[in-house]
Amino acid sequence: EHKMEIYIVDSFTDKPFSGNPAAVCLLNEDISAEKKQSISAEMNLSETSFVRPKEGNSFGSSTEFFLQWFTPTCEVPLCGHATMATAAVLFTLNDSLELSFHTLSGVLSVSRDGGYIRMTFPLANLTLQDDWSDVEEVIKLSVGSLPIEKIAYSSSTKKLLLHLEDTVELSSLVQLRPDTAAMQRAHEGRVRGVIITIRGSDGYDFYSRYFAPWNGIPEDPVTGSAHTVLANYWGTLLRKDELVARQCSARGGDVKMKLLADNQKVILAGKAFIVMKGALLIP
Repeated sequence: EHKMEIYIVDSFTDKPFSGNPAAVCLLNEDISAEKKQSISAEMNLSETSFVRPKEGNSFGSSTEFFLQWFTPTCEVPLCGHATMATAAVLFTLNDSLELSFHTLSGVLSVSRDGGYIRMTFPLANLTLQDDWSDVEEVIKLSVGSLPIEKIAYSSSTKKLLLHLEDTVELSSLVQLRPDTAAMQRAHEGRVRGVIITIRGSDGYDFYSRYFAPWNGIPEDPVTGSAHTVLANYWGTLLRKDELVARQCSARGGDVKMKLLADNQKVILAGKAFIVMKGALLIP
């Protein structure tokens, strides 16, 4: 039998059983897409990463890697928390300060800075002026009768952002229980995820939650891609290029953001905790 090293890592947190979990598989040589899919279904986490060194180097000596992400049902072009999880594992095996990942979304560079892992992502686009009639029902199902300050849409990430009024307390955001199955039934179109956000307090610039039933994720614990949208929105609103946020799902997690001068990129930084290390026994 063939042994493959596998880890489970909680991203965007410094303690176990919080943040967003992902599995990370270390491949010395490539395996078939079918096998990757089977392993991901077996792990049954939102994402499993498959990583191997470029050009026959070892995990300890290489700075360039091939990286793919699979959900239990399909391969995805980009995943923030699983990239962070992969980097957290490699940084325990590798002395480099920066690693490059060759992915379906191009080359992603990830660096470490103290206890933080920093990932550079494209900044999502945003439209504030629009006709929201096609998403009226989804909005109602998402936030009920809570008052909305502003609505925005990101076509590059297919995410709808709902900014609730400042009168809405953090407890109201935490207690929201949207009917995600009804949300999915109510809309089949441009929206593939809904971000609900309020102004922050206690050292946070903003709070958010994220629902993506269209992608098979009723609620995501901590979402890198949602923060490429939120960084654009709150950075503009608060006139800040450095932001700290909390995604207040049940597991919860913290994300630091830095908007780069040209405003087309954002650095997302967080911590990660390795909760499990083992071996897959594959015939």
